[in-house]
Amino acid sequence: MTQHRRRLGAWLLAGVVLAVVLTLFQADRTGVGEHAAAPSATPSAAPSGSGAPAPGATPSPSATPSPTPAPGTAEPSPSASASACASPGACGFPDASSTGPRIALERHDTGNMSVKKDGTVIKGWDIRGSLDIYANDVTVIDSRITSTNWWGINLRPGFSGLKVLHTTITAVPGKGPDNGGVNYAVSNMGASSIEVGWCDISVFGNALSMGQGDLHDNYVHDLVAFRNQGGEWQHTDAVISGGGNKGRLILRHNTLLNSTPVDRGATAAVGLFADTGVVSSVVVDGNWLAGGAYALYGGGPGATGIQVTDNVFSTQYHPGAGAYGPVAAWNAGGAGNVWKGNRMSDGRPVVPEPTG
Repeated sequence: MTQHRRRLGAWLLAGVVLAVVLTLFQADRTGVGEHAAAPSATPSAAPSGSGAPAPGATPSPSATPSPTPAPGTAEPSPSASASACASPGACGFPDASSTGPRIALERHDTGNMSVKKDGTVIKGWDIRGSLDIYANDVTVIDSRITSTNWWGINLRPGFSGLKVLHTTITAVPGKGPDNGGVNYAVSNMGASSIEVGWCDISVFGNALSMGQGDLHDNYVHDLVAFRNQGGEWQHTDAVISGGGNKGRLILRHNTLLNSTPVDRGATAAVGLFADTGVVSSVVVDGNWLAGGAYALYGGGPGATGIQVTDNVFSTQYHPGAGAYGPVAAWNAGGAGNVWKGNRMSDGRPVVPEPTG
């Protein structure tokens, strides 16, 4: 009998222990489930449809409403911030540190000098004056030109082969012949291509003026507004072409800035205009463009063979790169015209508006 009672007590004790263990296990399981659900159980302060993140969700940068894009640009994509650029130099484009002369210079007070010998090389000169080129295959390299003439360097009709490399070309504001202004840092009046590369160019109203040429790795900046001899504000462009060109104009990997206010004549960073004929055969590739009424004028209705690719349209002066937007006068239907890979400096793609 005693042995039977002992067995019964042991079974009762085991049953009590088992009940306690099951109770504790269930309580622990219920607590874990309630903890995991806690964030979604808290009501959101924002009403439904307000644009606020859903309850329990972690807000992301894309949840913040973005401003209305400027004409010619598209809404930012989720990857836009990854391709944003803060400044030309920080994003690998030319600036003062990568352009201009690389050697010590010797001062030459040349005045407005004419160069008439083929194959002339001007190197290491700090010129107070300008160069008027009546010769073939002239090279200006590692030099500085400070002009008070209409131009810094001008290639005359009938001559070819000009190269301007690693040179600073500037002017004295208010001292030029056009009612105090100066017009062209480099002007190509000939019918053949010239090369302008790694140059630091400032002040001149239409800094690089030509229908054909190879313009690369240049830094064009700080154009100075002035009234011309007719008393009107001179139109300003970092690069300008008037059309009617027989050769090819290539603009590759330049920083082209036009900070001039629109009410003082600002036109474009790159102005392709059909002033003297149809605009054709132009490559605008991999440049940093900012300023002007529009940053780029694309040649107008008759333009053909215009390739605009992989350029950055900077917001440093205007939200739309130019005061009125990034691009105007783009002929999307022109033979050989290509628009591809162009974006704003904040990452938004640039899409030209249809022309009427």
